[in-house]
Amino acid sequence: MIQNKRLFKTLVFIVLAGFVATQFACTSSDTRSVKQVMDSKVTDLYATKTETELTALTYDQAKALFSPEELNILATRHWMFDVNVPVTVSVFRSKKQEIVPWWLLENGFTKTNLSVKNEMTEYEIWQKAFPAGKVGLGINGFENYGLHYFVAVQPQKKEDQLALTNSFPENQFVGVLQDGAFTYHDWDELVLTGIPEELNGAQLLTTVRGRGTESHLVGAFRKTETPSSEKPDQVMLTWSSDPSTSVDIQWRTDTTVNSGKVSYRKKGDSVVRSAGAHKFRLEDRLLMNDRFINRFTAKISGLEPGTVYEYQVSPDTIWNPDFTFTTAASNDTFSFVWFGDTHFSPQFGQLLNRADSLHPDAAFFSIAGDLVSDGLYRDQWDALFSYVPGAISQKPLMCVPGNHDNRAGLGAGMYRAMFSYPENAPAGVPTEQTYSFTYKNTLFLMIDATSPVDAQTGWIEEQLKNSTATWKIAVFHFPPYNYEEPYFDIQKTWVPLFDKYHVDMVFGGHIHYYMRSKPMNGGVVTDSYKNGTVYVISIGIPSRHKNIGEEPYAAVRYGEGQFYQYLKVEGNKLIFTTFNAEGKVVDSFTIKK
Repeated sequence: MIQNKRLFKTLVFIVLAGFVATQFACTSSDTRSVKQVMDSKVTDLYATKTETELTALTYDQAKALFSPEELNILATRHWMFDVNVPVTVSVFRSKKQEIVPWWLLENGFTKTNLSVKNEMTEYEIWQKAFPAGKVGLGINGFENYGLHYFVAVQPQKKEDQLALTNSFPENQFVGVLQDGAFTYHDWDELVLTGIPEELNGAQLLTTVRGRGTESHLVGAFRKTETPSSEKPDQVMLTWSSDPSTSVDIQWRTDTTVNSGKVSYRKKGDSVVRSAGAHKFRLEDRLLMNDRFINRFTAKISGLEPGTVYEYQVSPDTIWNPDFTFTTAASNDTFSFVWFGDTHFSPQFGQLLNRADSLHPDAAFFSIAGDLVSDGLYRDQWDALFSYVPGAISQKPLMCVPGNHDNRAGLGAGMYRAMFSYPENAPAGVPTEQTYSFTYKNTLFLMIDATSPVDAQTGWIEEQLKNSTATWKIAVFHFPPYNYEEPYFDIQKTWVPLFDKYHVDMVFGGHIHYYMRSKPMNGGVVTDSYKNGTVYVISIGIPSRHKNIGEEPYAAVRYGEGQFYQYLKVEGNKLIFTTFNAEGKVVDSFTIKK
């Protein structure tokens, strides 16, 4: 199973910062940040190395690429703060990381006999005494080891009152080093044990696991199988406004194309209108054959409900028969298809294309998170879109991020770059990661479960309280009820709202199996869909579990398979059907109001 823990604490730690922290300038005249040094070096590598040489780059070769002045930046500007009194700085480094960052020894750190543990690894502890003033620490390495080091600071004199200021990255979270303390904001259940007595109570500086990406060079370079060109591709529909009168059209080109527009007309009509597109440049620094692309978004409004439109994307001048969309009609009948985790699998592409063929009436598609396996890698998004170009150019794709899209604490920026969604997220959640939309008589709450739970609870209640929709459906990645790792905080905070305002169905993924619950209210099974919510977990790629435990609330479960769900709403009736990869019905039920 592809699975990670999730983020439920506020990510106050800003990672991959592109800021130049001039207040921490070294004694050299070079004031660049680590990111600027790495950006420049990668640019130089593309100009001087072949793809074979880039993929074969070793740790020693990577280090040798940098001048002494650049190495000093990498050794002192990755993690910085000021202290008001003399301190001892402890660096906690995983023993599983094979290569010790060179700067520890070169900058005067000493390896101690002390160590701490969590369930994943044991950390050795390196220490150095610093006078009052600036403290600068270096990169985690060139190999992007998955458990970044963390830091503790304590005054050399017990009577001194230590204050940490001017942190870089900004908004550094400072905790207390003690048994049970978490060190990674993207996995706060991963806690420390065995804190040495002499370090207990020190100020603990936390981070995120994936921060080593900033200096990743060894085994870092990738290629996309579908590089961009001047011809628009990855043409995709979404909604950011009313589905009955608007649509958003997105596409990409290479960077030689500097403007874009969409021409559109009612199907068969001669009257052509156009809408300009917003352009932005997207970078994947380690993508050897397509580092920069341009992405375009055209937002079209003022459309007529229940109407078929055809469109073309400049600079194309031919009306492509695959480029059509249909606005929502004024009646209360429609259907849609949703999937669990997809992980950019070609087998998912086959599944979606089969669903599109079998259900031409479906108004849109939805994925409940983990669209790809590493949301930082644009080549995975390229692969995902390459499997289903006909489907997503005719029907909107409305998704929520999973933990693999919001990767290792580094955020879901690539996910946001791919989609244009309603910008009605609650405060504390990046826009377009949580949003809501209403399609005909159904409210869809699209919730980013990788963002803080508490930050979204009030927003969820407002959306439900203010909705007059007949049907209410919530979509988010982490299923509150499952056999493996129930999400008790969601059960405590969101589920009571689903009960209070009668959310009809909750869709999720993450746990790679299929489960449909009986109607539930207050965490227990009820005797009627009118009094309970149905929770569904599904998986859009082939999966096999030999033991899926016991779930007394479950109505239907499959430990093996690949599935999609087809829902049809007919006024006060909802028909739910699950199909497997062969197109066979494996689950179905109907709710009537």
